Amino acid sequence: MESILVNTVDDTYPVIVGSDALKELPNQLRGLSPSKILVITDTNVDKLYGHVLVDLIGGDWKTYKYVIKSGEAAKSFEMFYELHSYALKNELDRKSVIIAFGGGVVGDLSGFVAATYMRGIPFIQVPTTLLAHDSAVGGKVAINHPEGKNMIGAFYQPKAVVYDSNFLQSLPANEMRSGFAEVIKHALIRSESLYQFLFKEIRRLDDIKTEHLQRMILEGIQIKAAVVSKDEKELGLRAILNFGHTLGHAIEAEAGYGKLSHGDSIAIGMLFATWLSNKTLDVSLPYHELKLWFKEIGFPVEVPASQSTDQLISRMKKDKKTTSNQLTMIVLKEIGVTTSAIFSEDELYSLLNEWRAEERSEKVD
Repeated sequence: MESILVNTVDDTYPVIVGSDALKELPNQLRGLSPSKILVITDTNVDKLYGHVLVDLIGGDWKTYKYVIKSGEAAKSFEMFYELHSYALKNELDRKSVIIAFGGGVVGDLSGFVAATYMRGIPFIQVPTTLLAHDSAVGGKVAINHPEGKNMIGAFYQPKAVVYDSNFLQSLPANEMRSGFAEVIKHALIRSESLYQFLFKEIRRLDDIKTEHLQRMILEGIQIKAAVVSKDEKELGLRAILNFGHTLGHAIEAEAGYGKLSHGDSIAIGMLFATWLSNKTLDVSLPYHELKLWFKEIGFPVEVPASQSTDQLISRMKKDKKTTSNQLTMIVLKEIGVTTSAIFSEDELYSLLNEWRAEERSEKVD
């Protein structure tokens, strides 16, 4: 078990990682002295582990549990409102604590509820997916809007992240793949050595063993923590964490939330961003190597044919990083080194069309 400290302007909190890390949760709660606890989880996690968490803390604190339906669709206004209503009905106060027990959807939704209930109460992240090694750290909490992913939210840091790797043993393959996309992202933006390790050791999802998971999770969290500590509210450096996300979020939203996983969407976005880097920065990134590797793992490697470039550019224009119709893309100078590039709507439309045409041509050949 290891602990990584995340330092922000207002607070410092631990990210506790390892097998049986859940045993540390009561210690973190004692430091907060909660009046009541609300555990928010989803149907999948509750079925497997709901009783484990409640049994661990329910004897010491008055504990409520709210189970949302599993899936991205739960990050909605309606569920946000419902959770507030539940908290009010059960008289949670400013000393109450929310525990987000699940993957990225549960964490984002629960964190936003915590950030807004009575103008902010403490919350703790207890992630259960590989994807949540990214989303649980850094304090970006949000719900979705039909016009865009994570458009309504806040920067609100948890009091602790308790990441028990035992939960990952029950992850289905599509969830593992989705999380692995964010691991690859961390390597591409910040660690050439991690990229080489992943590329050499993990050619298929079946190759991911316990020792691989430990390194992937720890290095991914260390990268995220280092970036967040320097730029909590995405005023500069933190934008590098959006590598692959501008197009990826557009693809995910255009498909309809839950139809195409976050990781699969981001994988497509990372391929485009890598191609774009080579095209516009005159660099020689291993684009074809990356694409073949993604195929082996099972990621989609091109934009769905049903999605038009017009639709995607329209979505990308609504991205939080877009200003005055200037679209900012995170690109790579080399593996582990990023920069940003600004494109007009017309420029990016032309480049995205060119990439898509090249991919279609390769398929025909």
